[in-house]
Amino acid sequence: MWHDPDGGRRRYKLDASTTAEAEAEARQIFRQAQAARKLTVADVWSAYRSDRDGRRIASHMGDTGKAILPTFGALIPEQIKVQDCRDYTDERRKIGRKDGTIRTELGHLRTCLRWAAENRMIEFAPSIERPAMPAPKDRYLTRAEIDRLLAADCEHHIRLAILLMLTTAARVGAVLELTWDRVDMVRGQINLRVDGLGPRKGRAVVPINGTLRAALTTAKERAMSEYVVEYAGAKIGSIKKGFHTACENAKLKGITPHVLRHTAAVHMVEAGIPIAEVAQFLGHSNPTVTYSTYGRFSPDHLRKAAEVLEFGKVRQVR
Repeated sequence: MWHDPDGGRRRYKLDASTTAEAEAEARQIFRQAQAARKLTVADVWSAYRSDRDGRRIASHMGDTGKAILPTFGALIPEQIKVQDCRDYTDERRKIGRKDGTIRTELGHLRTCLRWAAENRMIEFAPSIERPAMPAPKDRYLTRAEIDRLLAADCEHHIRLAILLMLTTAARVGAVLELTWDRVDMVRGQINLRVDGLGPRKGRAVVPINGTLRAALTTAKERAMSEYVVEYAGAKIGSIKKGFHTACENAKLKGITPHVLRHTAAVHMVEAGIPIAEVAQFLGHSNPTVTYSTYGRFSPDHLRKAAEVLEFGKVRQVR
């Protein structure tokens, strides 16, 4: 038995007498039902979210679906053309959406269509054209700005979240999901990863430095729940308001939580930490990605190449 996207229930009595036979027969019936009714993008979108239930991507696609589905939802995947993607991009730009946002939305569409093709729900996944990757943002905090932010008037849990993001280079989602069972004070490590089906993008096992250890020790003594960053004994869903207030009090403009991850990476590279090590700290599976984003901040970046180009160097005359 299963429910179609329109809410209708499909129920069949199988001829099978074993679990294995029932599984095979059910799959065949389901495939025949799919063939009889072409799946729309909305059907595929819903199926993919159900398959990823419990993961961050499922929740995220609940938001991006509000933009994607009004345009593509009623279409059969094979009807999507490149021009449809270009028209979508133009319309989203007209209402002020950034190319990075549009790229993410169309990326989710491409992901779920490829998944459907791999699982033989649709014949093929059409080409989904996306805007080019936006240039990386250069905004990061200097040490003086970091000091101002950490000294700014704000609630205790906001300051702890800020310190965690700065000292572990973690995304805000990873910080808010961090539980005490993944904080190993004996080994001096924090495991930012979530077991099972949880998100792993950009998550690593990182060391606890002295500043963070002191803050965590105090937080542990006051803990009222399993979450490291909590408020009144409950998990926190967002720190947007508190973070914005802290930045205002520190007189910092244009700062988002992600800037703190960027700040941590820049300071590591500027200090001469090898890119491969920085990549591990950031949870990047490919150091090339780390180098393309942060390589220019290294004190040795292109220095040898520049020395080779010393064509006008004054020579001593003997």
